[in-house]
Amino acid sequence: MAFDWKNVVRNVAPILGTAIGGPYGGAAVSALSNALLGKPDASEDELSHAIEKASPEQLVALRKADNDFKVKMEELGIRKEELVFQDIAGARKLFQINIWPQIVLSAFYTVGYFTVLILLMTKTIDLSAEMQPTFNIILGVLTAAIPMILQFWFGSSNGSKDKTAKLANL
Repeated sequence: MAFDWKNVVRNVAPILGTAIGGPYGGAAVSALSNALLGKPDASEDELSHAIEKASPEQLVALRKADNDFKVKMEELGIRKEELVFQDIAGARKLFQINIWPQIVLSAFYTVGYFTVLILLMTKTIDLSAEMQPTFNIILGVLTAAIPMILQFWFGSSNGSKDKTAKLANL
């Protein structure tokens, strides 16, 4: 499995990590490159290697670059919420191009999950004592994915929280 350097950036430098996926990705990558490698135009492989091998001092420099990037974005009138919104909007645009893979996968997964659950509850599937713990783990992992599918189709509670807060402010 390849090293996910973007996930590390999202955790260490959340503003830069959010900006990477949006229209300010070039500026974010340039800030990362300057902070870690001292040059503005590092390749993705160079960044991945630098982040994977980063020393604590380099992670502190990355955090500082995140704060500097935040200040620069605020000076330009761009807030973190706008970066998140633009990232989500980009994903929604991709979704509008071809919706069928999401429909098929969601339906297949959900029907399969509930079929296995019903078979297990009606004792149609008889598992040996050795297989029961393994099956319980698999069922737990499958169960954990159901909220993600629902969140994909119906939105997250984060938007609901923001809407409630805005209504309360009115």
